[in-house]
Amino acid sequence: MPKIVPIFATETTAAKLLDLNIKAFRDLVADGHLPTGQQIAPGTFRWRVDELKRIASGEAAEGLGDIEW
Repeated sequence: MPKIVPIFATETTAAKLLDLNIKAFRDLVADGHLPTGQQIAPGTFRWRVDELKRIASGEAAEGLGDIEW
């Protein structure tokens, strides 16, 4: 049976994916450094796994497209 790869993550899972404790994750979200969760149903918030991967890889950094390293 193929492994299921999630497209959304709970707050706890999103924090674990970024190797953060839940308080650090919440602080980064509150400060605007990480995206807020998307409400997929009333009171149910999830984070897009692909977006978290883009943040972790640096692909989501804005304004760095013109820089050559």
